[in-house]
Formats: sequence, structure tokens, C-alpha cells
Amino acid sequence: MTGKVSTNVSDHGRRPHGDKLTVPLRREPTGSGNSTVDDLIATEPVLGSPTMTVREAAALITGRGQNYVLIPLGQGRFGLATDADFRARVIAEGRTLDTPVGDLVTAECPTVPRGTAAVDALTELLDHDLAVLPVVDPAGDVVGVVSAADFVAAPSGPGIALRGQVSRATSVEALISRARRVPYLMADLLRRNESVHEITAIASLIHDAVVRRALELVLAGHPDLDPGAVTWLSLGSNARREPVLTSDVDSAVSFDDSVTDDRIIAYRAAFAEIDEILRGAGMTVDTNGAIASMPLFARTHAQWRSAARQWLDAPLENKGMIFTSLLLDARPIWGDQGLSAVAEVFADLRAHPGTLALLLHESLAEKARLRSIRDVLTGRAGTFDIKHHALTPLVNIARWAALSVESTELDTRSRLRAAAGSPMLPDDHARTLIEVFDVLQRIRLTYQVAQFDRGEPVSDELDMKRLSPLDRSLVAQAVREVAGAQRRMGNLSHYLPITEQTR
Repeated sequence: MTGKVSTNVSDHGRRPHGDKLTVPLRREPTGSGNSTVDDLIATEPVLGSPTMTVREAAALITGRGQNYVLIPLGQGRFGLATDADFRARVIAEGRTLDTPVGDLVTAECPTVPRGTAAVDALTELLDHDLAVLPVVDPAGDVVGVVSAADFVAAPSGPGIALRGQVSRATSVEALISRARRVPYLMADLLRRNESVHEITAIASLIHDAVVRRALELVLAGHPDLDPGAVTWLSLGSNARREPVLTSDVDSAVSFDDSVTDDRIIAYRAAFAEIDEILRGAGMTVDTNGAIASMPLFARTHAQWRSAARQWLDAPLENKGMIFTSLLLDARPIWGDQGLSAVAEVFADLRAHPGTLALLLHESLAEKARLRSIRDVLTGRAGTFDIKHHALTPLVNIARWAALSVESTELDTRSRLRAAAGSPMLPDDHARTLIEVFDVLQRIRLTYQVAQFDRGEPVSDELDMKRLSPLDRSLVAQAVREVAGAQRRMGNLSHYLPITEQTR
């Protein structure tokens, strides 16, 4: 792969003649798609100390015109105290202004290194609901902080605005109306030539906000149901932050162990209302798929742990492999943000080499394939399912490769980076597959946005005649790379013991 990604557009942003599916670029200057968190740092960080008093910290914050102070905790770790913390934990709790700030810092604040993609920093900021996110250099020293306001002028700015509108929706009707703007936002970002990684990450942030607000609105109408007893898990492409216009909204729920079976049935009825809200918002909710309103995907913590242990011990029974693959992509977006009950069990997956070997077999079973390469290149190959015959095999490779090195990363690109240099995935192969993933995702989203623009049903089935010759060539080359990676991993698995594969 050359690293050049076709956006399937004409040079001047005009729609070509014929039936080619294209997405005209915006005429105004476009984003590079490569902005980093470094570009957003505007001021020097406000640093304090654990022993300084709240009075001293408040004076420091006021003097610097900021609303936070970072507290060094040693070994490159930092705590965060904000003026909101001072109000809630000092004034409201009756503490004195001579209270050491270190007493208010109860948890380590996440950080990101310099050079982090802006959208990845934004994701970290919003996922942890932080006032600011510290940026550190290779030595672990803070070089600055970013807040949500810093992203307003960034390419992700429109996504931040829409996410805020979604989160503030006061009714189901308002929520649905605002959520239906997501495809238009994705199309606009694509026309601005932003990276697909950024576009899909922003879409997933908004999808999360839609689900959270739907939960708030629905559960408010069921005062007998305790919102605090629910941990909602996003599954699939949205959990990996890779949704496109055809992606389903998959989910599962883990309840506190005190929730009875009767209560679970009542919760599931409420979750069915959420399904209808999401459908009204234009999101795809498959009633036969993985959704929290279905019995198999709504269990207590103890039930999930028990089921996960059974899947590990007997992966070929009770659809164990299918459930394992689904839950390995789970990401909590409501309730307990820590390690979910099922993830606790899967964290020990390397202690089950037989199951790990079966997962590898399953990962390689769905082959990347095309019809005749010549037919593809000449546009005579009919249709091609870019999801099932190219992207799913690549996503499966990345999931297993990350498991093999005990990485907890979820998105495909990060999983490949984490596993780079392992026996089954040399560095150069990982870099190539990351590039292949970006190329395939861009072609996929470009095709879908063009269908959306024309009022056609969006699909993962590419009509090869409607692609440009360059994009047909890129698809063929990408599939060859994925198929080659599958063959190499399959060959290695025959003579390299699983314990050696995962070192």
C-alpha cells in the first residue's frame, strides 16, 4: 500500500458524469486529518502540590485565570482538583480552607502523550468526564492541558456541538431530531477530507451520548427502576469507535447482583423503549442481534461471570465462541466505568490456551476474498461485500493479536499497534494492516455517503462498476494484504505453540 487514500472525488469537487458514486469535496480549505493534541495547547499548565491548602490553590487558580490545578503524585502521575471540587468537597462538606489539596484528590487523572491525535485526546477527555486532560512529554512532565472548549475550533468541533445538543435534549422528540443529524455530520466531515478514524470516533461519541440520554429519559419514566443498578455496555463497531452509516447499535447490560429476575424483566421492557428511540433516530437496532432488551444480553454481574467461565472452559458449547468475540469488544458507557464483570474473566484468557487457539481459528475462518482480480480491476465483478470479505477478517486478526499480547485496546488500529512486533504480527505487517484498514474504511464510508446523498439505501455491498479504477485497485490490493496476513498466521499456528505465539 502506498499510504495514499482515494476519496473517489473529481479534482474540482464536481460530480462526474455517469453512475459513479462520488463525494464532492468542500471548496473551502480542508483539514489535514492529522491534527494532534499539541496543536490545541494554549496555556502553561497550572501545577500545585499535595501539601498546599485549598486557600493557596484557589488563589493560584484565580491568578492564572483557570479552573483547575494539577497535583503531582510521583512517577509521572497526576491528580486533578477543580473549582467545582472545592465547592462540592470543601464548602458543601464543611471543610476549612486550610484543608490540604491532596486530601481532595482521590483518583489519578488520565494523561495523553504529546503527538496524540486530537480526536483520541477528545475521546479520553469525554469518556472520563474530565474538566481538563493533561498532556505529557516522554519524560512524564506536563506540558499543557486541553479542555472540551479547545476542540471547538478543531475539525471535531461540529461533533462536540452536536454531542452537547444531544446530551441536553429535554424530550424524546428532541433527542431523536438531534440524533438524526449524525449521518449529515459524518458526510460533512468526509467532504472536508478529515480522516475516517476521526469521523468514526466522533460518530461513536455522539452515539454514546444518544444512548445515555435515552437511558436518562426512559428510566426517568420508570421511577421503580434504579439507574444505579445498571452498567450499559456498547458492543461491536461502536464500542471499537469504528461505526459507519450501516453499523448496528449493539449492546448488553450487567446488573448489580441484588437485581432479581423479575426486576430484570421490567428493565428489559424499558430497554425496548430505548430500542424504539434509537430506531427513530435512524440507528439500526437488530431485534435478532445483541441488544440489552434481549434475555441473553441482560444479566447480573454474577451471571455474566458464570457464563464467561463456561465459555472459556467449553468454548464450543452454548455459542461460547460467538459470545466471547462479542463481549471482547464491550465498552461500558453507563454505570460502572471500570472493568466489566465479563471482562474480569476474559482478562485471564491467556491462561486458557485451548480457547485462545480456538479464537485464532475462528479469527482466520472468515477469509478475505475477492472474485477474479482481473474482473475487480475492470469493474466486471458485480458486487463486493467490503465488511464481510475484507474488514471483518481484519478486525478479527486485530482482536486476536491484541489478546495474544494481553492488550486491552478496543479499536482495530490500536490493537494492531499493540501487537506489532509479536511472533504472529511483525512490525511491518502491523503497519501495513493499519494502512489497509484506513483505506478500506475510507472507501466504505465514501461509498455510503454517496449513496446517502443520492437518497439510496446505504450498504456494505459495493457495486464495483460504481467505483473509480483507483478505488477498485485499492480494494483488490487491500484484500490481498489481509488474505496474506491470514495465511501467514494460519501457517505459523500449525508449528508455533500457542504459548510461543502469545509471547
